[in-house]
Amino acid sequence: MKSLLKVTIPLIGVLAACSEGSTGNLSLALTSRSPSGPTLASRFGPGLAFAPAVSTAGDSTTIVMGNDTIVLRSVELVLREIELKRVETTTDCDSTVSDDACEEFEVGPILVALPLGTTTTETVVTISAPAGLYDELEFDIHKPEDSDDAAFIAAHPPFDGIAIRVMGTYSQAGTRGDFVYTSDLNAEQEMFLSPPITVIDGSGTNVTLRLDVGVWFLNEAGTALVDPASANKGQVNENVVKDRIQASVDAFRDDDRDGHDDDHEGT
Repeated sequence: MKSLLKVTIPLIGVLAACSEGSTGNLSLALTSRSPSGPTLASRFGPGLAFAPAVSTAGDSTTIVMGNDTIVLRSVELVLREIELKRVETTTDCDSTVSDDACEEFEVGPILVALPLGTTTTETVVTISAPAGLYDELEFDIHKPEDSDDAAFIAAHPPFDGIAIRVMGTYSQAGTRGDFVYTSDLNAEQEMFLSPPITVIDGSGTNVTLRLDVGVWFLNEAGTALVDPASANKGQVNENVVKDRIQASVDAFRDDDRDGHDDDHEGT
């Protein structure tokens, strides 16, 4: 099983609590598993009714569409400022001083490896959180590049100016070759949790952050896979794949850690 967290900068914030009282355990996990409910058309718009076939074996994930095949062997991302917002919060957590406005936890920048193959989820961090309702998960897909990231870059030189790196093989009509895809995507992501996550005194709950890798390398029309190398910086599919990555993100309650939304998806 691949290790989710590489050796990175230590946790720089562990739950800035704005209130005192009862607490429960709250964990955050990652998955690359495709959702079992919504069709591709409903998630990405009309004309994308046919999703790629995604299968898993060992520690790799295989994506097939028509005569094209992508085998993913490694998917790594740099994340920063992972935050959970309370239901009653009306402003951004980082714009509010205190007054019980919000509770949040932050890590980062950290390097994470999405679980591929038969591993459904990997836990990033578990914290002690005040009991209550949380309805939004915020985080950054982060491109390390400035002095604040100097220690991280020193520990992970390949990620200087790089937020995402994917390695694997691409086959088109029988012609196969290795690829390395990198992206300097720098984006804030806000995921609304419906229904909200409930943290109960003395109990544990899990939030899973999904990045559905099965749709990352679809062409603009959604009719075929593209060579991931053609989405590298300056290449023809760069923006198409960046948009796919951002659209593939979701977050939900997943107490059994099976990579599916406990409230809206089956297994």
